[in-house]
Amino acid sequence: MLRLQRDHLETLLAAVDHGTLDAAARALAITPSAVSQRIKAMEQQLGRVLLQRTTPVAPTADGEVVLRHARQARLLDDETARALGAVGGADGPAVPSIPLAVNADSLGTWFLDALALVRADTEVVFDLHREDQDRTAELLRAGTVMAAVTAEADPVQGCSSVPLGVDRYRAVASPAFVDRYLAGADTERRMTDRLDRVPLVDYDRDDDLQQGYLRRVLGHAPRGPRHFVPTSADFARAVSLGFGWGMLPEAQCLAGLRTGELVELTPGRRADVALWWQRWNLASPLLERVTDAVRATARERLHPPA
Repeated sequence: MLRLQRDHLETLLAAVDHGTLDAAARALAITPSAVSQRIKAMEQQLGRVLLQRTTPVAPTADGEVVLRHARQARLLDDETARALGAVGGADGPAVPSIPLAVNADSLGTWFLDALALVRADTEVVFDLHREDQDRTAELLRAGTVMAAVTAEADPVQGCSSVPLGVDRYRAVASPAFVDRYLAGADTERRMTDRLDRVPLVDYDRDDDLQQGYLRRVLGHAPRGPRHFVPTSADFARAVSLGFGWGMLPEAQCLAGLRTGELVELTPGRRADVALWWQRWNLASPLLERVTDAVRATARERLHPPA
């Protein structure tokens, strides 16, 4: 039976989480040579290369499998220690850490409320990885996180997948922006034609929400100048300040539409993003608690899944 030493597993975790062997050595209070020897010993035991010695270091495909095992073992050890009241140090049992992946708009609108439910009755810390919903599942595959809000419905190997709901986006802009760039666009067709060439706000260069929205109508991506604002709250503020038009989740735009601070550009056409919750298939009470809180909050804040 294959048995991996816990100090070897913890060393692999430290190397990946901290990015370099030197940083892992500092975190573990050992020498960089000892870090290298432990990882090499595990690679020799398995007959597989586990770590790419790049900067930062990165797990290989085999390393991702071992990395997932290491995180699972650490979580189960932490939960067992707390259940038994075991002392982890001068301050008591170690507080378990749960790495999660979530897209920026969910993080900026409803996801933290779900985690607050967990924190209300459970001692835990969260290691949040912000990534586009089309890419969060990759962090599950890599063993970086234990669960993710994702647009991917098909479960990652070793994970379960359940629908959370639909985040609905509306194309909006400030009244001043409409007066400056879109005056006279009195039909949806004229509006979308005008949106082809006016400034827009994108989250980053991988953001396809605005591009895809108009591509479905025009047959091509919009050709207007693009602002890049890579945080959810600041993206919404940039739209409100008139930098450009953009797609905002209803949680960030409905109040502004009611007060007149925002104008909906194409009321007959919206964009729905279906979100799923994927998590490791691991018998962990803590991971179950997080899952229950995320699903309950999503039921309250998102549109029902199709």
